[in-house]
Amino acid sequence: MFSKRIPVSTLIFCFFHIAAFCQDQSALPANKKAALEVVQRQEQALIQLSDQIWSFAEPALKEYQSSKLLADYAENQGFKVERGVSGMPTAFIATYGSGRPVIGILGEYDALPGISQKASTTKEPLKEGAAGHGCGHNLFGAGSLGAAIAIKELLREGKLTGTIRFYGTPAEEAVGGKLYMARDGLFNDLDVCLDWHPDTEVDALTQSTQAMVDFRVEFSGKAAHAAYDPWNGRSALDALEFFTHGVNNLREHVRPTVRMHYVFTSAGDVPNVVPEKAVVWMWVRDSKRSGMDEVFARVKKIAEGAALMADVSYTLHLNNGSYELLVNRTGAKALHKNLELLGPIIYTAEEQDFAKKIKLATGVPATGMDGSVKPLKDTRPDPDGGSTDVGDVSWIVPEITLLTPSAPPKAPWHSWAVVACGGMSIGHKSMLHAAKGLALTMVDLFENETLRADIRKEFDERRNGHKHQSLLPDGPPPAPEKP
Repeated sequence: MFSKRIPVSTLIFCFFHIAAFCQDQSALPANKKAALEVVQRQEQALIQLSDQIWSFAEPALKEYQSSKLLADYAENQGFKVERGVSGMPTAFIATYGSGRPVIGILGEYDALPGISQKASTTKEPLKEGAAGHGCGHNLFGAGSLGAAIAIKELLREGKLTGTIRFYGTPAEEAVGGKLYMARDGLFNDLDVCLDWHPDTEVDALTQSTQAMVDFRVEFSGKAAHAAYDPWNGRSALDALEFFTHGVNNLREHVRPTVRMHYVFTSAGDVPNVVPEKAVVWMWVRDSKRSGMDEVFARVKKIAEGAALMADVSYTLHLNNGSYELLVNRTGAKALHKNLELLGPIIYTAEEQDFAKKIKLATGVPATGMDGSVKPLKDTRPDPDGGSTDVGDVSWIVPEITLLTPSAPPKAPWHSWAVVACGGMSIGHKSMLHAAKGLALTMVDLFENETLRADIRKEFDERRNGHKHQSLLPDGPPPAPEKP
């Protein structure tokens, strides 16, 4: 596999730079130094895990090989593994230790449909029409597990006390596996939870995300011949058009932070039959769940009105929904201090050339990778956009998120470009840096009761008495779609 990527000699060179992970390693406290050494010893194993998941490229709820690979590795490292949690065969929890504190760390491993890609600088599918890791989740699961194992070793040796828990969370790109785990209370006893995500820069995240609700509206009418007796028909498509016209009129009367987007999944079969069924699949988002709930209530009234206008019936099916991310700046500051200890990610000339060629191929200015540690950012009132099921976790337990670069800045995300970078040493460095940053921060969390208390205090203040309320419909997670 490496023959199709960066040469092995280059990898050896880059890992030499990774080994120089700390600006002053000798000044590190003993437990932090030990945690980093554990991650270093695992480097080749974590890269192999990541590459295998990259090659599996399994989409939401079908991550059977990827999930098993991570769960088996955790089990072999001494974790107690519970598989198939919350009704999802590809979800699992790996636990080591006992007592408090209980620190959780999240991992993902689902791929995106249709963006299969080789680890090359030109668009070239590994398998035509197959999925690809266009969000770097092959790195996410392996990196988080690497950090958890570093803490497990310190617990095993008696250098730390408490419990480390790794959550294998499927289907982030679709149904949101964490939403079902949150609904089932699987995060309730955590003191703090951490995660990371591939990105374009090194950053302790201090920005929120958008709350969202995902639903379908199905209109049911009466079929008739569109020329011979259309008066006997009741068009579900008419209702669908009334609905989307109403939604588009609503756009003038919502806050600038609101996003509404939809696709038609059924709108009739042939022109000469009055359609008796029409379905729209829609998402509503806002920067706060309260705002999203407000707009969703209005959209539901539009659906009711559209059905009345067309004299048809309708059903609204709730698929899922998530909160905005509840930022915890106290936790982010602790993480940021550890990122400064690690220093920047250093890239080889070959890696920079790879990144520049990727950007040229995707039509953006050909700058390379940026591995510098960014200053801790002010938290903006409203996020740029995007939603994640980590949002629900963050309203149950204080959540700390790390970003590390796995693709060059301004390269299109959820695209072949990210798949390519995630399958070679640029992605590997992102994963290993994340594992180290998370491990260092977890050492602080286990050792420093005052830090945990301060993180919890901010969490309680920001939550302001609100209790997590799942947006999921009743019942189990959906079964994966058959190919």
